[in-house]
Amino acid sequence: MELFNFDPATIFSFFLTLVRISLILFLLPVFGGSILPRAIKGALCILLSLAIWPKLSFPGALLPANPWMIALMLVGEVIMGLLLDVVVRFLFAAVQTAGHYIGFSMGFAMMNVIDPMTGTQEPITGHVLYQTTMLIFLTLNGHLFLLQALGDSFRLIPPGGLLINPALGEHLLVFASHIFTLALKIAAPVIGSLFLVDLALALVSRAAPQMNVLFIGFPLKIGVGFLFMILIFTTLARYVGDYILEMGVMYEAILKSSG
Repeated sequence: MELFNFDPATIFSFFLTLVRISLILFLLPVFGGSILPRAIKGALCILLSLAIWPKLSFPGALLPANPWMIALMLVGEVIMGLLLDVVVRFLFAAVQTAGHYIGFSMGFAMMNVIDPMTGTQEPITGHVLYQTTMLIFLTLNGHLFLLQALGDSFRLIPPGGLLINPALGEHLLVFASHIFTLALKIAAPVIGSLFLVDLALALVSRAAPQMNVLFIGFPLKIGVGFLFMILIFTTLARYVGDYILEMGVMYEAILKSSG
């Protein structure tokens, strides 16, 4: 056996597998975060490619010979990575929206922090819920569902076989509608408790006008808000777990409609 007797079809097959994994993995929120060094992400892509390639590889004949077709294939791979990324982003967007609602009710609308993952400013309550949701997501093996969706893409969508059609848009709109529903479910206990605090303070101000309600109201609302935020963590874990179980159905619908 000659040491350098490589089969071009085998090399092209591994190249297609590496392209699919690297482009999708760099876009997923857990594996492609900006905090992770690029060297580690690159090593992870090569390691996963070597692990997946013997079982879930593409035939080398699928690699286009035309450079323009190769560029078009890469664009399709990027779009598919964005589609897989947007599904899990819906969950974190719902949690951050709930944090905005809670922060506004507690009086933290002007207090923002920098999110190290995205580099954007968000209320401190939204940041706390985001980090808590990320820990729950990893604890419940949500990252394994992302890898499963990556493996299913090899079975359902060949390189350059992504199709943008109305069915795909309808699925995304339906999934996006869950953002505000889930955000209201998460924030409802805290908003309801703060509404009762505002109502009680309004009654106190009517009964005792000489009392400085504003001086008492701000620390009281902050304390009640954080107390109920702690109490909703169990409910948040249940919502995250239910969403992770639904992610498989979402990814299956998206991949089948775009394949």
